[in-house]
Amino acid sequence: MGKRKSSKKPPPKKTSGKLDTTFNCLFCNHEKAVTVTLHRKEQIGEAKCKVCGLAHQMRTDALTAPIDVYSDWVDACEEVKAQ
Repeated sequence: MGKRKSSKKPPPKKTSGKLDTTFNCLFCNHEKAVTVTLHRKEQIGEAKCKVCGLAHQMRTDALTAPIDVYSDWVDACEEVKAQ
């Protein structure tokens, strides 16, 4: 007579850490002053500085992350500087 096979618990799923939604402001240089909010229903992403009040909006889709809105703001600022 043999032993019953013991069923092992499956290994825990690896969770990736959450991405940041607060960033440094490009204009007033305050750390973690820019908050990014994604409005999924309206398909709009907004980055706004709490200190100086500057804001940037862009159209989003289902795959857009807060870092995408912030990087679009950085690209827009660099484009204006180049002109």
